[in-house]
Amino acid sequence: MLKKKNIFILSLGIMLGVFMGICGSVLAERDNADPVADTTEALPYEELRTFTEIFGRIKRDYVEPVSDKKLLEDAIRGMLSGLDPHSAYLAADEYQELKEGTTGQFGGLGIEVTMENGFVKVVSPIDDTPAQRAGIKTGDLIVRLDDQPVKGMTLADAVKLMRGEPGSKILLTVVREGVEAPLKITITRDIIKVKSVKSRMLEKGYGYVRISSFQSGTGESLKEALAALKKENAANLRGLVLDLRNNPGGVLNAAVEVSDAFIKSGLIVYTEGRIENSEMRFNAAPDDLIDGAPIVVLINAGSASASEIVAGALQDQKRAVIMGEKSFGKGSVQTILPTSNGAAVKLTTARYYTPSGRSIQAEGIEPDITLGRVKLESLEKTEFKPVKEVDLSRHLQNSKGKVELEAVQEKEKETLEKDYPLYQALTLLKGISIIKK
Repeated sequence: MLKKKNIFILSLGIMLGVFMGICGSVLAERDNADPVADTTEALPYEELRTFTEIFGRIKRDYVEPVSDKKLLEDAIRGMLSGLDPHSAYLAADEYQELKEGTTGQFGGLGIEVTMENGFVKVVSPIDDTPAQRAGIKTGDLIVRLDDQPVKGMTLADAVKLMRGEPGSKILLTVVREGVEAPLKITITRDIIKVKSVKSRMLEKGYGYVRISSFQSGTGESLKEALAALKKENAANLRGLVLDLRNNPGGVLNAAVEVSDAFIKSGLIVYTEGRIENSEMRFNAAPDDLIDGAPIVVLINAGSASASEIVAGALQDQKRAVIMGEKSFGKGSVQTILPTSNGAAVKLTTARYYTPSGRSIQAEGIEPDITLGRVKLESLEKTEFKPVKEVDLSRHLQNSKGKVELEAVQEKEKETLEKDYPLYQALTLLKGISIIKK
């Protein structure tokens, strides 16, 4: 009994130290404040006393013992999460995962996964990764990781187990449709490089670039993709579709680099906050990597943060037509502040604004051309087929360019059926190209 009492007194002593530290911080903040500002606000003694009281009650009355470290860490988490949806406390392992995500490189297997009925389902193995080389397929259900059943794990827990040091091995037990017995697949982890930029030619003269997230190397990857498209086209591009749909954002500097690739001069984005170093302005360098060719930017409700910076900059600078749906509306900047224990605080420190001064916080980017979600059906499914010259008996033959035209029409049809917004973007680019001529 005496031992428990001593522990309780020690805990309250710790809390008193925390209490005094907070008071000291508040006093320091008041001492450093603008002398013109109102400094009459009293210290929140009552709230701090309540905090200490609740801490003591938890230590004394909770059904199971709880460490001081856990209580204080949870209090910090609650303090940050109560500010806004994006501020957060990151424990050391969470901080490490965040750094890996922004660089697009980590040790792992190379699979995109989700949760289905309590098991990890493979969405897709990433090209040229250990998972793909080991034969993991889309739709596989992972039921065990080494000797641990997946059932009951969270997706985050499962991903954490699959990641690890390059060169280390993990045994996956996989259930595959059409295969009676579970498969045992051993995979050696490797460095996985997530490619945030993908590109291809849509048609002769018209390129397509998809940016799935903004990582530290996205700007350089975009330059390489544009150079490859121009080389494949054997000339300058006549137009480009920049696809930012379902891009959740990422690194601010990467968004600036992507915008700068197409803007010759002027403001790209600026930020404003309470502290001096939160106010920044980013201007474009005098170059345009596609020499003024028209751009259509595709966005939707999943386009957020850095995606909105790019869309807003290109829209305000009259450099691109924005097409699709209204974007997500995240217009705040988070700063990562490492702490002495190896963890970090992700804190909202500023709002960002487009070149014209628009804040998109909780508003989003309105597209220049709005596309609704539609369901397309092929006319070939209908009984009626219009009569054309080619259907008339004894019509004159003209085979010049027929094969090439049919190939283009077939490609257009494929794009229309698979991705209607992309088809509309390509059609708009062609129209702009014709007018420019």
